[in-house]
Amino acid sequence: MPELAEVEFYRKQWDAGLRAKILSVELHARKRVFRGGKTRELRQHLTGSRFTESSARGKQMLFRFSGGNWLGLHLGMSGTLRVEPAEFRPEKHDHLLLRQVRRALVFRDPRLFGRVRFHHGKATPPWWSMAPEISSADFNANYVAEFLRRHSRAPIKAVLLLQHGFPGVGNWMADEILWRAKVAPAKRTGALTSTQVRALRRATRFVSSEAMRIIGRDFSDPPRSWLIHERWKAGGICPRHKTPLTRGTIGGRTTAWCTKCQPE
Repeated sequence: MPELAEVEFYRKQWDAGLRAKILSVELHARKRVFRGGKTRELRQHLTGSRFTESSARGKQMLFRFSGGNWLGLHLGMSGTLRVEPAEFRPEKHDHLLLRQVRRALVFRDPRLFGRVRFHHGKATPPWWSMAPEISSADFNANYVAEFLRRHSRAPIKAVLLLQHGFPGVGNWMADEILWRAKVAPAKRTGALTSTQVRALRRATRFVSSEAMRIIGRDFSDPPRSWLIHERWKAGGICPRHKTPLTRGTIGGRTTAWCTKCQPE
């Protein structure tokens, strides 16, 4: 599933169409990605508008168009955004296409876990209100400690995946953060020491900022010293100690950790 930095990378793809007019909107209105959406209004209001701005927060993207029109996108597990030639003809999994004079902006989602939302109004959509961004000053020690306190009975791996607390963090990022903070993923959040809470916040900010700088820029790979390169491998090893990684399901997600770095 695309996480913080992957979402940023895909958001920027559509920026090729900034300031250009939307000539037509093509969509698969009955597909699950439009659940609860206003497909008729989306097509009506975006046709003829200009694409003016884009932003991302966590795993969500927001695209602004002239006339008070807003398009929200979530990539789900398999969604991507890309730019195609103006004459491009959408295929089976291309569920939304915004056609411009020189290009077509395409949202593709084979597994249909993504989502498309539309809002018409002067102010940002009400569903765009989210937790503080990890890079912001509001994601401070007090905020993190209080959020962890409210979920004290859950394993810390599961808590890191809660988007209303750690926006943009997904499975691989959570494992990377815990490995760097030297915290066992199954440890109950309420059992964390103050030192571990501080280490967790530092690791969260570091992994997020570096992922945005490296992956978010051009989808490059993080340094070989990162856990991500070993966590999916059969026989993967800890980059620090070269000991075999342990794997299990925690919080419903496949998890990898080093028992030497992250003792129970």
